[in-house]
Amino acid sequence: MDASPLRDPTIGTGAAAGGPAPGRVVIDARALSLTFDTADGVVHALSDVDLTVREGEFVSFIGPSGCGKTTLLRVIADLERATGGSITVDGVAPAEARTQRLYGYVFQAPALLPWRNVLANVTLPLEIFGMDKASRLEHARRNLDLVNLAGFEKKFPWQLSGGMQQRASIARALSFDPKLLLMDEPFGALDEIVRDKLNEQLLKLWAETAKTVVFVTHSIPEAVFLSTKIVVMSPRPGRIIDVIDCDLPADRTLEIRETAQFLAIAHRVREGLRAGHSYDD
Repeated sequence: MDASPLRDPTIGTGAAAGGPAPGRVVIDARALSLTFDTADGVVHALSDVDLTVREGEFVSFIGPSGCGKTTLLRVIADLERATGGSITVDGVAPAEARTQRLYGYVFQAPALLPWRNVLANVTLPLEIFGMDKASRLEHARRNLDLVNLAGFEKKFPWQLSGGMQQRASIARALSFDPKLLLMDEPFGALDEIVRDKLNEQLLKLWAETAKTVVFVTHSIPEAVFLSTKIVVMSPRPGRIIDVIDCDLPADRTLEIRETAQFLAIAHRVREGLRAGHSYDD
C-alpha cells in the first residue's frame, strides 16, 4: 500500500469554494467526429460530439470500454486529429495548444523512464523546453513537494510503489505550470485503498493549483467523487449521452459516497449508461 499520498494542502479562501469558480471556455468542441481506416473497414470512434469545458472545472469522461473517451482526450491533446467538426483549446487549435504548452498529460501508466531518477523524470519536459538547470530543478522540487514526494528525488521508478510512480507522473505533468491537466485513468491500475486516498488528495491538489482538469475513468464512484461535471458517453461511435453536474460540497471526503445526494448522482450516471449499453461498475 502506498502510505504517502498527495500532500494535504491548506486550502485558501479561493479554493474553499470547491476549487476555482468556472470561468471562460477552455475546451469547445462542435459536431466533432473521428473515423479510422482499418484493415477491417472504417471505424467510427467519435460522432457529433458537442462539449464545453470551462476554466476551473473538473470534468470526467465515463463510458463503456471502446466508447471513445480516451480518444476524445487524445483529440484535445492533439495526439489524434478529428476528421469532422471543430475543436479549440483555450481559443486555439489543439496543435497550437500543444506547442504553447497549455496542457499537461497523465497517462494510464506512469511512463517514467527507468534509467532516470524521480527528479530527472520530472525535469525531462523542462530540459526539452530548454530551461536552465537551476530553474528546472526549482520547478521540479516544488512540484514534487506538492505531490508529497520530497525526499524521493534520487529514487528510481522501480523503487517506488504504483501510487508514488503515478504521483511522480503528475508532478512531471505540472512541471511547466500548464493551464489544463488531462488525465487518462491515472489510478485505474492501483488497489482500492490507494486509489481512494489519491482521489481524496487529488481534489485538494486541484483546489490548490486552480487547474482545469479533464479526467477519464471507468469508475462511477470515482467520477462522482472527483468531478464538478460528468460527461456520459455511448458505445462506439462515441457520443455524449448526458452531462451531469456534481453539486457536492466542496470539502467532500470519502464518507460522502454514502449520502443520498452522492447516490442520486451515481444513479443518474448508471441510467445514462444503461440507456445505450449494459455497464458493469
